[in-house]
Amino acid sequence: MKSVQQRLVRYSDLIPCKNAFIDTRSPGSDKKENFTIIGPGVSENPDQHIHITVAHGFNIGGARQPPGCLNSQHSHLTEEFFVVERGQWAFTSGVNADDGRVVLNEGDVISIPMDIFRGFENVGNDLGYLYAVLGGDDPGRVLWVPSVFEMARVYGLILLENGALVDTRAGQKVPEGVRPMPVTSEEQVKAHRIVTDDDLEKVVLRYNAFDWHADSALVRNSDAQEAPLVGPASEAEQLGESNLNWEHGFAVRALKLPAGAAIAAHTRAEEEVLMVHQGELSVSTGGETIILRKSDNFTTPIGAVRQFENTGDQPCVVYITRRGNQPQAPIFC
Repeated sequence: MKSVQQRLVRYSDLIPCKNAFIDTRSPGSDKKENFTIIGPGVSENPDQHIHITVAHGFNIGGARQPPGCLNSQHSHLTEEFFVVERGQWAFTSGVNADDGRVVLNEGDVISIPMDIFRGFENVGNDLGYLYAVLGGDDPGRVLWVPSVFEMARVYGLILLENGALVDTRAGQKVPEGVRPMPVTSEEQVKAHRIVTDDDLEKVVLRYNAFDWHADSALVRNSDAQEAPLVGPASEAEQLGESNLNWEHGFAVRALKLPAGAAIAAHTRAEEEVLMVHQGELSVSTGGETIILRKSDNFTTPIGAVRQFENTGDQPCVVYITRRGNQPQAPIFC
């Protein structure tokens, strides 16, 4: 990827897939939009648009849903981390979505381990958007609860063993030699943990309670602050840990810059994906400068010099995902 524009995905340019998964026609789920921003994602539709295909060691995606729209209960083979970027969302746990429930507001984050069935619903009054990070270059496939298979069949959808989705209402047929995906077994269901409301709250970080630091390796010579969100403590970055401190294969930080604040030119040893949550951020790299605004994404390659500045008149908050469990310190130029 050569130019800055090829590393930029603006929220306004996101290309949705409206039939990415087996529950796409289920009542209450039929109006959701799924996005694959970086990496292959977990879509069951081969026509899902991928904005950036370069491997990062993690995947970035998103879900946009109107009020009342839900995503059916499922689990993943890698860790899944969400930012509530727009709206208010409820996350539920359990095979029947009745073990636990927690409600998150804009800016709040949640990280759900692999062995938990989870679903989510827009419980706000406006169109909502979730920003998601999944671990690994290949996060594998979704494991759906049994009821999702039953409902999909009613609406003409069949999930195959190879992960593809067949739409019988569109005249598609199961290819010869390919079998339907077996319905999730009782043994697979029992391998998942039962987690309560309180358990879910323990894997949530509230935006108004982020642990901001002015002395991390990145911000100590600026007016900015950095907060650890995901991953173990990092001695190199001089950051502690939040309660989301288990290994994910990626680390997530929040960066807050008051109006006029800047981070001097530096490089990093990992890919770094920026997503602006609030305000605007000027990013200079490769001899070019771009302005990122709410929900825009930008990825900077390993070793590339980058400089950040809040050129707006409001505070800027950025969520940053970096490869690996304990990223190295930035090297200032």
